[in-house]
Amino acid sequence: MLRRFVFCLTVAILLALPNLYAQTELVQITPPPLRRAAPPAPNASADELDARGDELRGQKAYLDALDYYRAALAKKRSASLYNKAGITELELRRDNESARDFGRAVKLDRQFADAWNNLGVAWYLQQKYGKAVKEYEKAIKLKPDVASFYNNLGAAYYGKKDWEQATIAYGQALHLDPDIFERTSRTGVTAQLPSPEERARFEYLIAKLYAKQGDSDHALQYLRRAMEEGYPGIDDVYKDADFEGLRKDARFAQLMASRPPAIPE
Repeated sequence: MLRRFVFCLTVAILLALPNLYAQTELVQITPPPLRRAAPPAPNASADELDARGDELRGQKAYLDALDYYRAALAKKRSASLYNKAGITELELRRDNESARDFGRAVKLDRQFADAWNNLGVAWYLQQKYGKAVKEYEKAIKLKPDVASFYNNLGAAYYGKKDWEQATIAYGQALHLDPDIFERTSRTGVTAQLPSPEERARFEYLIAKLYAKQGDSDHALQYLRRAMEEGYPGIDDVYKDADFEGLRKDARFAQLMASRPPAIPE
C-alpha cells in the first residue's frame, strides 16, 4: 500500500513539473542595478562631474550617472543638471524622485521647455494625467514646433479618455513629424495601455489620422492593427468622413474583406 502511494505521488510530481517550469518562465525578477564606476572624485569640478555623468548615462550605468550628477549639483545648482538627474531617475523608474528634480529644474529656469515636458512624463508614468497635461501644455507654449510634445500631450489626454483632445494633439504631432508614430507607438503610449480594447482604440485613432492626411499605406497598416486588437467599432470606417479617400483604395476593400482575426492576449 505504501509503495502504491509513493508511486502515485511520484507520478503526480512528474506530471506537475512542466506546469511548475512554465510558471517560473513567466516570473523573472530583474537583478537590481549595480554601481560599476569609481565614485566621484572630491576635487573634480562640477563640469567634469557633469560630463562623466553623461558618459555613464550613455553606457546605461544609471546609478553611477546619478552619483555624478548629485556630486555636480553639490558644487553647482543648475536646471540642466536637475533635468539630467530626473531623466536618469526615470530610467530607474524612480518616478517621484524624477518629478521632484524636474520641478527643481523648471523652478530655476521657467523657460526650460524640455524639463516641463519631462515633468509631464513623470506624472504620466504615475497615471496622473491631468497634471501631465498641464506640464505638456507649458512645454508646448515655449516650443510650439516640437512633435514629441504633442505626442505626449495626446497620450495624456488618451489616459484621461478624452478622445477628442487626444485626436487633436496626435494630429498636430503627425503634422509636424509624419513618422512620429512609427518610432513611438509601440514603445510609447501603447506600452502604457493595459487592455487590448484600449490598444485597439489607439490603433484605430492613428489609422484615422493617417487617412485624413492622405497616407494610405500607414492608415491601412494601423487599421489592420486595430482589427487584430479586436476594435469593436471597425465598421465605422464605412461612414467616417476621414476615411473617405482610403475607401477608394483597392487595398481597403481587400483588408475589410479579409477581416484579420483578433490576436488573443
